[in-house]
Amino acid sequence: MAINTYDAIVVGSGISGGWAAKELTEKGLKVLMLERGRNVEHVKDYVNATKGPWEFPHRGLRTSQMNREYPVLKRDYPLNEINLNYWANEKDAPYVEEKRFDWFRGYQVGGRSLMWGRQSYRFSDLDYEANAKDGIAIDWPIRYKDMAPWYDYVERFAGISGSKEGLPQLPDGQYLPPIEMNCVEKDVAARIKQHYKGQRSMIAARVANLTAPHEGRTNCQFRNKCWLGCPFGAYFSTQSATLPAAMKTGNLTLRPFSIVKELIYDKDTKKAKGVRIIDAQDNKTYDYFSKIVFLNASTLNSTWILMNSATDIWPDGLGSSSGELGHNLMDHHFRAGANGNAEGYDDKYYFGRRPGAIYIPRFRNLPGGEKRDYIRGFGYQGAASRQGYDREIAEMSIGADFKDALSEPGPWVMGLTGFGETLPYHENHIRLDKDKKDKWGLPVLAINCEFKDNENKMRHDMMEDAREMLEAAGLKNVETYDRGSYPGMGIHEMGTARMGKDPKTSVLNEHNQVWDAKNVFVTDGACMVSAACVNPSLSYMAFTARAADFAVNELKKQNL
Repeated sequence: MAINTYDAIVVGSGISGGWAAKELTEKGLKVLMLERGRNVEHVKDYVNATKGPWEFPHRGLRTSQMNREYPVLKRDYPLNEINLNYWANEKDAPYVEEKRFDWFRGYQVGGRSLMWGRQSYRFSDLDYEANAKDGIAIDWPIRYKDMAPWYDYVERFAGISGSKEGLPQLPDGQYLPPIEMNCVEKDVAARIKQHYKGQRSMIAARVANLTAPHEGRTNCQFRNKCWLGCPFGAYFSTQSATLPAAMKTGNLTLRPFSIVKELIYDKDTKKAKGVRIIDAQDNKTYDYFSKIVFLNASTLNSTWILMNSATDIWPDGLGSSSGELGHNLMDHHFRAGANGNAEGYDDKYYFGRRPGAIYIPRFRNLPGGEKRDYIRGFGYQGAASRQGYDREIAEMSIGADFKDALSEPGPWVMGLTGFGETLPYHENHIRLDKDKKDKWGLPVLAINCEFKDNENKMRHDMMEDAREMLEAAGLKNVETYDRGSYPGMGIHEMGTARMGKDPKTSVLNEHNQVWDAKNVFVTDGACMVSAACVNPSLSYMAFTARAADFAVNELKKQNL
């Protein structure tokens, strides 16, 4: 094989990129995986994973200097001194907000698989059929039956803890034992089930954290330090799971500090010959060639690469012939719900710091149910816990009694936060801003995205339904809240290169192939046609495994 030539190139090393590398190498292909950021080696480079809060200069909090240097990251929880090096440098890689969009990026080997929330749920036929039934955007080119075996496949390898509940709107999967709910959560779950006569359910969260040793990885230690990198390999990440599997084959070459500038398109074969990169360290340009390319650079960056490619043929980039490239950007809206106090449990506590607590699956706008003044729905994530030493006690502010009071756990509280579906609006879009450049002289993205009337109407129910359920479960002093939500904050960006049945209305076909270049596959969040209300990463894994299987079979048939 010639120098710089491979069977396949995978762009990006996050959740979907790791899966692409694993699947393609295990099927015998020689694969080059390109990552724009630095390498992060499993265990060795998790430099803060075993530190206590007292070992950080500012006890893990943020500083005024950090606020100045990270004006986007400071808008929410990600900005802190504990894992700051996992988040992208905003000065080096800026973007333009035509409307507010909180883009929280992770540029290193493993991407955001090192910091993701690990909530892992399947889309159902309710989700895959929603656009067609509602007359919104375009129909998915696939259904749940097409994806079910691939959900099975990725769950078995990744290690998802959860319980089987038999809910049609939230299909069951292949699970390790669930992480047990605590005493308050169990009682609240039972009361909700009784009060709503089984029409609403509170279940254990389905999370990619091991509750038993699995695939050579150790079970979760309940330290609640997942976003620092887990030295036990107890949660699914590229480093803990897919990268070791790919490396084991001897077929993978990993190249960090490799910013993909464009796909090299051959207009005679109507395929991509390879990719052109800028080395992030020496700023030199290099070309790499392959039979197939998997774009897994994360939703917006994968679409950026397409937009910056084949512009001599299509001014708006490779995959733009439909006019849909860059459009239909989605995220989940959240930060609305309710919380309250649980009385009568002062003699009870819980063990450790769980990585996941509870989930309430969608119950609004289900078939046969009450219809609201919006379409689609929402689910809840939440937990019950006891307040700790940092709580405020209004009657005390100084002295021995205050100190003694803070040495004991406080009252039990429980909160529910809704995560709502966003519709795929064509006008929510991204484009290349060629007037503004990043550190490497490349055009940056301009993002124009907003939540609209349907999402805003839903937020009322996200608050009031949470209040109603907590009060029905016996909690006291229940209060609702809406802290505001902007696109990007959910870190579930989706769309901009959607799948479809028709090349006139979509960027990708049912196998995640770019209509305009059949040897290019996009299997990260860019491919999504609708958002559902569940966390999307498990679907990215399944789409990637399915597309890799198809790609290798097509290579064998010499169709690529």
